[in-house]
Amino acid sequence: MVVSAGYLPRIAAISHTRVCVQQLEPRVGDPAYNRGLTLNAIEEAAAGGAQVVVLPELANSGYMFESAEEAASLAISVDDPLIAEWADAAAGYELVLAAGFCERGEDGHTYNSAVVIDPSGVRAVFRKLHLWDREKLWFRPGDALPPVLETSVGRVSVVICYDLEFPELVRTVALAGTELLLVPTNWPLAERPADERPGEVINAMMAARINRMAIAAADRGGVERGQPWTGGSTIVDPDGWAAGENPWRAGEPRRPGPVFADLDLSRTRDKRWTELADVFADRRPELYGAVASVDDLALR
Repeated sequence: MVVSAGYLPRIAAISHTRVCVQQLEPRVGDPAYNRGLTLNAIEEAAAGGAQVVVLPELANSGYMFESAEEAASLAISVDDPLIAEWADAAAGYELVLAAGFCERGEDGHTYNSAVVIDPSGVRAVFRKLHLWDREKLWFRPGDALPPVLETSVGRVSVVICYDLEFPELVRTVALAGTELLLVPTNWPLAERPADERPGEVINAMMAARINRMAIAAADRGGVERGQPWTGGSTIVDPDGWAAGENPWRAGEPRRPGPVFADLDLSRTRDKRWTELADVFADRRPELYGAVASVDDLALR
């Protein structure tokens, strides 16, 4: 191997975490179908050896609501039987699970949320901070940063879809020690040049690279009430390369199903590119103004 001057070659991984992102096609307004779909997806991922599983955004309800009233009618609370079933599955298969769901908050508002579960039970519920387009008509935005959680596989955190487009937020959780960022998402299909990855996937790759943090994004596929979805489920390693991804090239089908990758999360703890280049140590926060203000996040 030819190594350029100053580059730190990566040592072969000693241990890996097997991650699965499940690309599903929930049906809007069909919670019974979606229940079976999500539980089968967790089982399938576990059968493939997954230690971490991510399901798409709003996996219990579908996405293309016709009104705020419809969204509210499909919302569930954190103590809903479905969340308990997800928790039972996570415990039974001894895995970490992140899943998007339409939440009925204790305050009576409807939220676009994600739950993080491990074998001990529900660890956190995160409410999407940055609402995309018509989501602003259906949901109230969250008002709390995502927690960084110590799990059996390492430190994980979660954001939802459009949240990933805000580098200030992603940097915040990276600085707080996140090794693997879990991203339930629904990416609407957009035009792009032939043989280019979706822009959202490129953004995930860049976010991983500039923070030396792994990212696992579970997209959805199919067409829902006339809205085609990108189907861009991707797992990105700390160097910013796609370690696992759904077919994205022109003419290839956006198939439902699992995407697996084996990640060495210990590599996320080394923020150096070379002996003299460190993506965190080289920051100049005194020059960045408001975007550099980061509060310490306590591990839970």
